[in-house]
Amino acid sequence: MKTEDVNKILRETNVDGESVSPMLPEDVKNYLIDIDGTITEDVPNEQPERMATCEPFPDALKTLNRWYDDGHIICFFTSRTEDHRNVTETWLKKHGFKYHSLLMGKPRGGNYHWVDNHLVKATRYKGKFTDLVEKEVTIQVFED
Repeated sequence: MKTEDVNKILRETNVDGESVSPMLPEDVKNYLIDIDGTITEDVPNEQPERMATCEPFPDALKTLNRWYDDGHIICFFTSRTEDHRNVTETWLKKHGFKYHSLLMGKPRGGNYHWVDNHLVKATRYKGKFTDLVEKEVTIQVFED
């Protein structure tokens, strides 16, 4: 999906001209991708000088760019701070990552429990990017 198409969906309004929560087409995924420890080595915010010189994981670059080319939305969501935005954008461009947006300031520490009114699917990165496969798992949900 082209960036201008994403922006159009995000600006949709109802018949009264009021903004509405966007809904992507069912076949389009909105990927939130971590950076450190997921697409490159785990660089802590306390060592920002390493952010410019770390190397991307080749399977991450190939897979994410293919997902982008297939029309999915790629948003990097990182614990890096706004102070690290320039080095991060420069690094992503240098290595050829295709993406739609970059969100800084994700909470640090892991063990995330995301609560949202939209469907959320979480995939823990364990060292290799591949196509996603379906597995049956047990999850925590709100009581009906």
